[in-house]
Amino acid sequence: MSNDRLTSKLVQPKQLLISEGFTAPVGFYDAQPTFSWKLPADATVKSQSRYRIVVATSPELLPDNPDLWDSNVINSSATNFIPYQGLELSSRQHVFWQVKYWNEESIDSHWSEPASFELGLLSNNDWSGKWIEIEQSGPPLRDSFDTPIHIPQYLRTTFTADKSIKSARLYITAKGLFESFINGNRVGTDVLTPGYTPYHKRIETLTYDVTKLIASGENAIGITLAEGWYAGRFGPKRHWHKKQHVTPKALAQLEIEYVDGTRKVVVTNNSWQATQEGPLRRSSLYDGEIFDANFLLESDNASWNEPQYETENASAKWRSVRSSHIESDVLLEPKRHFTSKNKQFLTPVSLQRIDDKIIFDLGQNMVGVTRVNLPMTKGETLRLRFAEGINSDGSLYTKNLGSAAQEDSYIAAKSGVVDWQPQFTFHGFRFVEVSGFDEKEAPQLDWITGIVQYTDFELTGQFTSSDPKLNQLQSNIEWGLKGNFLDIPTDCPQRSERLGWTGDALAFAPTSLFIADSHAFWSAWLQSIREEQFEDHGIPVVVPNEVGEIVQAGWSDAAVTIPWDVYWRTGDERVLRENYAMMKRWILYHQGELENGISKMSTVGDWLQPYSTRKDSRRGETDHGLISTAFYARSLDIVARTATVLKESEDATYYAALFEEAKANFQEAFFDQQGNIKQGQPTQTSYLLAIGFELLSDEVLDAAKAHLMEQFEIAGGHLRTGFLGTPLIAPVLEKIGRQDFALALLFKDSYPSWLFPVSQGATTMWERWDGYTHDKGYVKKAGSLNHYAYGAIGQWMYDRLAGISPLSAGYKKVRIAPIVTTHLSHAGATYQSPHGEIKSYWFLSQDELRMEITIPPNVTASIEVPSVVHVKKIVGTASEIKKLNGVVMVNGSALNAEPTNGVQISQPFELPSGHYVIRVSENNE
Repeated sequence: MSNDRLTSKLVQPKQLLISEGFTAPVGFYDAQPTFSWKLPADATVKSQSRYRIVVATSPELLPDNPDLWDSNVINSSATNFIPYQGLELSSRQHVFWQVKYWNEESIDSHWSEPASFELGLLSNNDWSGKWIEIEQSGPPLRDSFDTPIHIPQYLRTTFTADKSIKSARLYITAKGLFESFINGNRVGTDVLTPGYTPYHKRIETLTYDVTKLIASGENAIGITLAEGWYAGRFGPKRHWHKKQHVTPKALAQLEIEYVDGTRKVVVTNNSWQATQEGPLRRSSLYDGEIFDANFLLESDNASWNEPQYETENASAKWRSVRSSHIESDVLLEPKRHFTSKNKQFLTPVSLQRIDDKIIFDLGQNMVGVTRVNLPMTKGETLRLRFAEGINSDGSLYTKNLGSAAQEDSYIAAKSGVVDWQPQFTFHGFRFVEVSGFDEKEAPQLDWITGIVQYTDFELTGQFTSSDPKLNQLQSNIEWGLKGNFLDIPTDCPQRSERLGWTGDALAFAPTSLFIADSHAFWSAWLQSIREEQFEDHGIPVVVPNEVGEIVQAGWSDAAVTIPWDVYWRTGDERVLRENYAMMKRWILYHQGELENGISKMSTVGDWLQPYSTRKDSRRGETDHGLISTAFYARSLDIVARTATVLKESEDATYYAALFEEAKANFQEAFFDQQGNIKQGQPTQTSYLLAIGFELLSDEVLDAAKAHLMEQFEIAGGHLRTGFLGTPLIAPVLEKIGRQDFALALLFKDSYPSWLFPVSQGATTMWERWDGYTHDKGYVKKAGSLNHYAYGAIGQWMYDRLAGISPLSAGYKKVRIAPIVTTHLSHAGATYQSPHGEIKSYWFLSQDELRMEITIPPNVTASIEVPSVVHVKKIVGTASEIKKLNGVVMVNGSALNAEPTNGVQISQPFELPSGHYVIRVSENNE
């Protein structure tokens, strides 16, 4: 290690991350990573002035002899997404790195602990195995939709490890879904691997460190293979024909490095054996799983995936495999975001017997599977059915599931307690109907456990308030994210759809980036969007594309808005650079849909606007040309800003000019000088789009503000917006100086409003504002009870009600400016930003307003103490309020020399990193 003196060193950097937030990944996807770290929350460090990164092939070379890259000392405050600029890295390479920094006084830190990452197989040429699948003896069975039923396969081989093992890696993937085993031990804890991508373009691969699973002598590898998204019944019926001739396949490559430097490679090839005579008899994403314990693959106390298992004794079950070469035009690439896992475990809150069935209530609408631990009698079939709701008679409500059966079955081979969890399906549910158990036993709550499954990111944002209903809304937003972030962002998780609709994602992305560390999640899905972009530059409305060549404004524009959202919330410029060509191509498609500057592009409109009078009421009342033209302008604006960030100056000028032209055309076509709608019906959404996207001149804008408020008056003080208008309501109302009305809408609990579903017992966000009501039951046109789009209000709650919003990309500069309202006595949020924890809480009493703020190192905060007009009803009379226009008392960290120095609150003021308590009181105490 370095001979640095220990006495004057600062605390070392922490939380060393690679690219989009990975910690020491194995099988990483990118040979040109970026580096990030956090400074310690230490009073000795306010900001960073310099840094140095060293990268080497072994930790022993660090920090003095880095053989891959030495950044040398860089004068910069940047701590995130520093690009690697060293020697070229290659597949399988294990890389180690360290970083140190200097503070604002040029005092340097200790070196960080070494961090590492290991690359996966980056090219198709790195694979020497073949795709394998069972040699079929006849055509597959077909279901009632005339789609093939692919019975799950069990694949196995054995090998010998005859030397001392240094390390072993299993590289593996599937066309379908897989679980793998070595010597009977499950490899990893991931579920639904490898995930869901445009399979005709790219299939993700996984890498596992299996060193500890390999034994000296004989070993066995086993793979369980199911149809999944790739080959199963999935997507709209009219496109199932595309999957008539595809079959599940597996690809694996086990690479063992011995201590003596030699290597052994075991790959999938024709030497493997396969059977479909295992206990998994059916596994479908929509229809569930059937497990028959009478088909257990065992011999002489050894399981099928152990080396002692003798296939000769079960030769009738095991057949040869068919192999096929790896296609050169389908990329095999390491998974670039986190896998899905079992993330939470829910215990039922109640159970109710209905005839011979038991209905378990988990108390929370969730996504995943159940684990059963209950008594059965030999030969009986346990049947599990899943639903989001129950009917008035206590039975399951399944009308909103479409053709998705959402049903699991277990057939018992012996009497006793069964412990079982499905492998290759998922359901959206709160209620579980159970039948087929041993009726001699009294049902118990612990018979069922809800296994909540979603992409393995951490939750980064927490919001709380003094209002239980608002807290439930926040919980519903979070659970909407958990339920629909299962490898891709879906619209719903329960019915026979579950697709990656771009419009839903466009609405919810900013909110999701606060709640969860979804940076890698969105970056990966954006790659899928790039891969699915049509040759004519259009963007499909569903990604991966299961619906054909459908392009629609307000949905397809996600290809532009989401890259910007991810950049703005994380500070990662690479997400803009990766998607810039796609964004520009999307503009070309938009331009091809223009007639005299007005977009004629198809759109489904302001989807599910309540009280719509259109013949197809789902499409809302807002003029479609207005919507499409507004989104054309919005995309131009974002592409111009993206070009500026990427220093594409000519492009920035070009797209900015196009944006100004689009604004003028938009206003000319749809608004008169008095701010009235000229074309189509005036709606809340028409004004929200015009004002929110800044498409009106100052003169027309002033008039349009009043017309927007008229639309709310017409609606009886309620919102009347769908998927496109709703995310803009609160930001636009605040922009026009009506945050009071935004707050009134937020706290309204009559239909339609955000709190109305809460008042009706919702535990997730709903597709329709009235998905269920206590007096009328479920909406006639069955809707999803787990749909995150309306959760977009969360962004405003965090940014403004709690008061944490970025003033620069990635929260390098942050605005702390909470809206204080007498609806609440306190509110606040904590956010794990790219630089560290940011907190903003406020507490209101009759005597004072107190703000508690935490700002992480290397971040500057602009503080805006809320205007006293928002607290006057609680504080006192008008004469007493004048006393509040004095000073803010700051305790904890000194602003100047003394911790009690006063700061005038008439204007925003800046604070460096630290913990602060700001008190505004009648007596200036």
